Order: sequence, then structure tokens, then C-alpha cells
Amino acid sequence: MLTQKFKAMKKRFLILTILIGLFVLNIHAQCGGTVTNTAKPTSIGIVISTNDVETIWNAIRFANFSKSEGDTVKIFLLGKGVELDNLVKTNKDLKEQTDTFLESGGTVLGCGTCLQSRKNNEPQVCRFSSMSDLYELIRKNKIVLTF
Repeated sequence: MLTQKFKAMKKRFLILTILIGLFVLNIHAQCGGTVTNTAKPTSIGIVISTNDVETIWNAIRFANFSKSEGDTVKIFLLGKGVELDNLVKTNKDLKEQTDTFLESGGTVLGCGTCLQSRKNNEPQVCRFSSMSDLYELIRKNKIVLTF
């Protein structure tokens, strides 16, 4: 009789040990226990509405990094952001980041109304776009960032 109780306790202990092990492994996996990057590529929309060179540089630098991770990235310039077209002429670092983005297949859209109000009818960095394009960027991208 004692050996039957001992066998039953041993069986319960073994089952409990397995359950605790599985629980610990599950928590470890949820907390980023693995180092491998299993994130699937996503689509990112970036809206730039400033003419601050450092902010634009960081936004485009982030866009380049995202593209290098396999993500699809579109940039929309709005308001003062359309001044990027002139800023790349005077800032080497900004031009370098912008060229890298465009050469890697990135898309830069510029608000047509904002470009026209600044008398820029032939932008070199972006292409004339509209609120409809901005709306589409926001609706179709999983992540939208503003700078």
C-alpha cells in the first residue's frame, strides 16, 4: 500500500515538474528569451512636417534602417517638410541619407499645395502629391510615424 502511494506521489511530482518546466519556457519565450529576429517585414508611413535638419535627418535615417530590415517605407512631406528639397542642397549629411533612401527604392511624396506655396514647381527629392496620397499612406501602412 505504501509503494502505491509512493508511485502515485512520484507520478504527480513528475507531472507537476513537467508543467512547471513548460510554464517557465513559455514565460521565457514571451519575454524575448530568444535572440533571433522573427519579426515579419511591415509597411511604415512617415510624415515629416518640419524643416528642422536634425529631425528630418533622424526620420530619414530611421527610414533607411527600416528598409534595411526589409520593411516597406513611404515618406510624405507636409508643410515645412517640403523644404527638404532645398535643404539637401546645403546639408551633405541630409543629402546622403535622402539619396540612400531614394536609391534603395524608397518613395518620397510632397504636398503639392505646400510645394506651390513655396514656389517649388519642380521638386527634385519628392513628387507632387495630394491629401488623397496622404490619406492612402495613413490607411495602408501598419505603422505611421510623424516628425
